[in-house]
Amino acid sequence: MLPHPAEKYRPFPALTLPDRQWPGRTLRQAPRWLSTDLRDGNQSLAEPMDAERKMLFWQLLLQCGFKEIEVAFPSASLTDFNFVRQLIGQRMIPQDVTIQVLTQARSDLIDRTFAALEGVDRAIVHLYNATAPVFRRLVFRQSREQIIELAVSAARQIRQRCEEQPQTRWTFEYSPETFCFTEMEFALQICEAVAAVWQPCDARPMIINLPATVEVSTPNVYADQIEYFCRHFSQRRQVCISVHPHNDRGTGIAAAELALLAGADRVEGCLFGNGERTGNVDLVTMALNFYTQGIAPGLDFSQMKRVVDVVEQCNQLPVHPRHPYAGELVFTAFSGSHQDAIKKGFAARKLQQEPHWEVPYLPLDPADIGCSYEAVIRVNSQSGKSGAAWMIEQNHGLTLPRGLQQDFSQRVQQVTDGDSKEMTQAAIWQLFRQAYGLDAPALRLNDYRSQSDHHGQLQFAASVQRGEQAIVISGCGNGLLSAAVDALRQAFDVPFAIQDYHEHTLGQRSDSRSVAYLRCTFGDNRSLWGVGIDSDVSRASLQALLNALGQALSAAGK
Repeated sequence: MLPHPAEKYRPFPALTLPDRQWPGRTLRQAPRWLSTDLRDGNQSLAEPMDAERKMLFWQLLLQCGFKEIEVAFPSASLTDFNFVRQLIGQRMIPQDVTIQVLTQARSDLIDRTFAALEGVDRAIVHLYNATAPVFRRLVFRQSREQIIELAVSAARQIRQRCEEQPQTRWTFEYSPETFCFTEMEFALQICEAVAAVWQPCDARPMIINLPATVEVSTPNVYADQIEYFCRHFSQRRQVCISVHPHNDRGTGIAAAELALLAGADRVEGCLFGNGERTGNVDLVTMALNFYTQGIAPGLDFSQMKRVVDVVEQCNQLPVHPRHPYAGELVFTAFSGSHQDAIKKGFAARKLQQEPHWEVPYLPLDPADIGCSYEAVIRVNSQSGKSGAAWMIEQNHGLTLPRGLQQDFSQRVQQVTDGDSKEMTQAAIWQLFRQAYGLDAPALRLNDYRSQSDHHGQLQFAASVQRGEQAIVISGCGNGLLSAAVDALRQAFDVPFAIQDYHEHTLGQRSDSRSVAYLRCTFGDNRSLWGVGIDSDVSRASLQALLNALGQALSAAGK
């Protein structure tokens, strides 16, 4: 890189618009959407889609709710031409859907385009030619007047071809390609000239598309350009203003959103931002941006996983794991503080039944786009106490007490620090079961009995299995657990006391099992947890006590 980039690059000049209105506006409704995946997206692929993949993508776009779809550049290839003919000939275009096709400003290509559209009920014919100074000077070597005449001549031919097929409902779209770095007065001049040929009205709808063919400025500058054009175009009320932002600076979505504030009506783009170079504006992200602001986008991404799968299959390109709303990691928290906040957010939502979504770090409810909560929290060496606890609660229904969350997180941390890998849900559950006695407990309760004596004390007796040996124990206390502690102290000569106890049922049914969590302190000030699960809450509590003691005996080598 150059130490002085100004010697090679010039900043894009901002438009002077001191009374701009768009910054004070708010988006209140979704725009008209056009998917150009089958045309712009397709032409950017190393291996363009064959007929089968194009048809699969077409069906997906219909299922997502698109009403305007740019399906092909019919004069560019036989595959594109035949695809348009297939859609029309096999009557595969729903009555409420309009297909769009692209053509350059060349007479033979325009004729070929109309040959592909023969018999269609309704269609948008999209004409474009580049207008920016660098293209006029270096690519076409033509004057402004010659560039205007090229566009006007093509518009005349398109109008004539449309009038020759009056049975079709035609819409004409014109794009001054490279609009974003065309002089504003010239962009207006050429669009006025083209519109004068078409004469837009209800019977002859027209779209003027103002593309950011290559992003050359910040999104606010593009918004100024759109507002300037909308203010000064003489037939603004008779036309639809469309935008087609690319993503060369990584701000395509912001540019499109600000352009809507500035007066645009329609957005052209691709699912997940596919397109030439860095891609087009991403319609999935933009639509869900509206959705999370409480605005119905008019598109349906409720089965996001399937949308991703089909797009990846058709484009033969992966959707990034961090892609907004759609990537496999976008709802996932590894950080301990994030996990704790998310866990508390879900807990509050469950208790309060708040209708409005309000969960920290999650701007969208994953369930709205067909995603489960299972992947919201995942555990690695960066995770805190809430991560593993959340996974156990979501998958197994155990609501761990705070102290047990902290104890178990330390055990998880030891494992993840050791191999620097993510722990799966299955691995976390297995570690939990082994750590707190749910798998192969060192001491297992066979049976027990208890009864109160005339002094108000509870007499307790039990059979406890330790390996191959069944040990009979007995003791007394003012309750079941205190009596069991007395019996175990005598049997194993280990001083300890219960410091913390929690229990809850697993489920809402009357025959649901119970889980008990119990923390004991021992003579060397160690604190150990045990967990017990049983259909009888008393047995669950006693087994939790045995599991805590079993850990102490194993640690002491007894």
